[in-house]
Amino acid sequence: MKWMLLLTAFASLNASADSFKEISHLLNFVKSTDCSYERNGKRHTGAEALGHIKKKYDYFSDDIETAEDFIQYAATKSKMSGKYYLVHCPSQPTVKSQDWLLAELKRYRSSAK
Repeated sequence: MKWMLLLTAFASLNASADSFKEISHLLNFVKSTDCSYERNGKRHTGAEALGHIKKKYDYFSDDIETAEDFIQYAATKSKMSGKYYLVHCPSQPTVKSQDWLLAELKRYRSSAK
């Protein structure tokens, strides 16, 4: 029984470490993007978007366990207006930030294998 608890704890630590790496990667991805991040009708640079996303990340930190949770709680839509955040990249169609970040997360995970 003790072994099962240890294995569960170890798996949880690994998941947390992996999630932290993935979230850190996504934060750096937002910060360094050439795309603009639209919140409530106003466009922001990646660095400006990063500041807002970090505030939401801190606020919802108790609810965030995975990179998907991070995207959902901190980088998908305005909690006040309910409007989705949009990403505008040169020569590409506008996409919801959630889709943009999930695509990057998938790319990151596949490159980490």
